[in-house]
Amino acid sequence: MRLRLWHADDGARIAYREIGTGPPLVLVHSAGFSHREFEPAVEGLAHRFRLVLPDLPAHGDSEDRPRHPYTFDWMAAVLAAFCTDVGGRRPLVGGHGLGADLLIRAMELGQLSPARMALLSCRLHRPPERPKAYSAWLGAARAAGVPGLDRVAGHAVKLAFRPERGIALTARSVPEAQDLVRHAMADVGGNANLARSWARLARNLPRGPRRQVLDLLPQLGLPVLLLWADEDRHHPLRGAEEALDLLPDAILRVLPGTGYLMAYDDPVGVARELVAFFG
Repeated sequence: MRLRLWHADDGARIAYREIGTGPPLVLVHSAGFSHREFEPAVEGLAHRFRLVLPDLPAHGDSEDRPRHPYTFDWMAAVLAAFCTDVGGRRPLVGGHGLGADLLIRAMELGQLSPARMALLSCRLHRPPERPKAYSAWLGAARAAGVPGLDRVAGHAVKLAFRPERGIALTARSVPEAQDLVRHAMADVGGNANLARSWARLARNLPRGPRRQVLDLLPQLGLPVLLLWADEDRHHPLRGAEEALDLLPDAILRVLPGTGYLMAYDDPVGVARELVAFFG
């Protein structure tokens, strides 16, 4: 995959990988990871699409300088501009977890108008499924912004998120998921800039239910694929079923025997469903 850099108007840098030929398809990863979350499914997609895999700000090789606001709306605006620039005025887009939530927010703000959209397991309108763990994670990230703790925080995160945690995020105990976590944590230890950026992001991420999404869904005049894992404890199926009832043009596909890292549990299934939907 070719590494490319894209720059927003405010100077924020988005690193992305690109492979294949055909209509562009932008897939956005979840919180804490990078473009590598979709790597297992690349082979099944690159023969049909020009596959574009960005790293979100403060993730992977993308922007990590704390001079940017790192609010939820800023992240959504940057992502919307990126998708439109590399994918066209009405791009084909998909996202998982935070990536999906940001795509939805960009549409709420009127900054993104995709032709088709795939939402892989994500929060949608619901509150965090494990609120205590989510609050603890946000609290630790916010603490990283305290002067003197920024470098220490990065090392603590690496200790907490060892590569073995990747296996636990799969339903089939996929050993390759360790490499995903290892890559995501590679530059975290001692990186004060990244720690301060994540502290800003943690202060601004939604903590409760986003009920305004319920108002948006009936207004979406585009085909939507809800692609869900059946063993993802963070994003239970009922959220997708509630959204399906509100979306005017949507289909729900559930991949059996898959967990949070769906593309690692069933890369063939993920690629098959995306190809069938995006054509």
